[in-house]
Amino acid sequence: MKMWSIWLVGALLASLYLYRRTTSPLTKIPGPWYTKFTGLCLKYHEFTAGRRLFIHQLHKKYGPVVRLSPDEVSFTSLEAIREIYASGGSGYDKTEYYDLFRQYGIKTMFSTLDKQAHSHRKRELADRYAMTNILREPHVSAIKERAQVFVQKCHEFKGSIDVYSLLHCYALDGVTNFMFSPGGLRSLDNARDFDMMEELTYHQSLQKNLLHYYLPTCASYFPSWLIPRPSPMTNVYAIKMAAQKTPDEYSLVARLAKKGSPLSHMEVAAECKDHLAAGIDTTGDGLCFLMWELSKPEHSQIQDRLYEELRLTSTDTPLDNLPYLEAVIKEALRCTPPIPMSFPRYVPSGGRTIAGYFMPESTIVSCQPYTVHRFDEEVFPEPDRFNPDRWLEEKGANDRNRLFFAFGTGGRGCTGRNLAMVEMKVLLREVYSHLQSSLAPDMAACMDLDDQIISARPKDQMCKLVFESRSRV
Repeated sequence: MKMWSIWLVGALLASLYLYRRTTSPLTKIPGPWYTKFTGLCLKYHEFTAGRRLFIHQLHKKYGPVVRLSPDEVSFTSLEAIREIYASGGSGYDKTEYYDLFRQYGIKTMFSTLDKQAHSHRKRELADRYAMTNILREPHVSAIKERAQVFVQKCHEFKGSIDVYSLLHCYALDGVTNFMFSPGGLRSLDNARDFDMMEELTYHQSLQKNLLHYYLPTCASYFPSWLIPRPSPMTNVYAIKMAAQKTPDEYSLVARLAKKGSPLSHMEVAAECKDHLAAGIDTTGDGLCFLMWELSKPEHSQIQDRLYEELRLTSTDTPLDNLPYLEAVIKEALRCTPPIPMSFPRYVPSGGRTIAGYFMPESTIVSCQPYTVHRFDEEVFPEPDRFNPDRWLEEKGANDRNRLFFAFGTGGRGCTGRNLAMVEMKVLLREVYSHLQSSLAPDMAACMDLDDQIISARPKDQMCKLVFESRSRV
């Protein structure tokens, strides 16, 4: 009798589960049949670093709205982007996925889930990332000096040079000088600082971090080999720099640690470490993909055209007055956005209608830049082709710019986008005013996007190029 009771309860629970899944509003959304009942397939692709391409292929098959699991939906349209990420100021609240990005166990602006709390934190530092502050002479001079050291390194090497490593050094030096001046790093020409770049760059922790996200109650029992790799040098450095007594007036740390700041010393250190990690990955990887594209034989005319623009303008021409340089950078960020994967959000209380479909509250909704930049071929013809000219055409310019999603959008878009763009423009201007690059004969590394937790990098973390001098006439 007891056994029959157990079977009956099990059958009732299974029936209830199937009823809820088959009557949910999400069952009307296009997608594979199994996504009505389980998210295991999505999790499989997450743990095998295939989530981005899995979602992209689903969109190509099912259209601009696709169901990923019983409670998660992905979108590609401008309407959905605006609703999810910009409605009500900062869009919908982030999911617990962002808890993975705490520093020292402390929530930072990026990992804060509630949009109001995020807005309060953002107000503490927003003026530092305004273009007017980034373009102050001390900041620009520091970035230019690092770019000149990069060019010097390229001149010094006879034969192939791994720019992946050097570009991450450049990005690390740039972001730390901006945040901590005069306490910034010099990893391009200092061995100890180079070690910190390696600590931050060469790691593999995707699966380990995801295990902590999906099994938080079991995390304390994980063996050591399942614990994400620590970054002890960076931890010490950020804590030390956050305690500087006399940082430069316009540095980030001067703003966060100012007298009367609501942030504790460790909260300042956590915020700074978060910006440091984000700055090295996005700028370093973005520049690496870009220089690799420019160095391909089939893109030599693009590199030549960039050189001509730089050759015909004076060295004091404002960065915003170099339209082809801007187009090259935007096209690289469109093709290989440093953060190409989904930005998950919760649908607010009461539910919302997105792109014509009703989403119950607490449904996870998202858009991923990789697919947004490729899905609408009327806006982006030949979406897989690297073509900077598309950004110079008047026709369709508004649509292209509205769907440019490399830095996110809305109140929770990338705070550091202005700094990243200035660092990219300064470096490319220095490099391609004096040098031309080509793929090295021994360049055998795979440059496919290799997904990490939220960002992506070249799969083999290596990009060998050859540089030759140009004479300006």
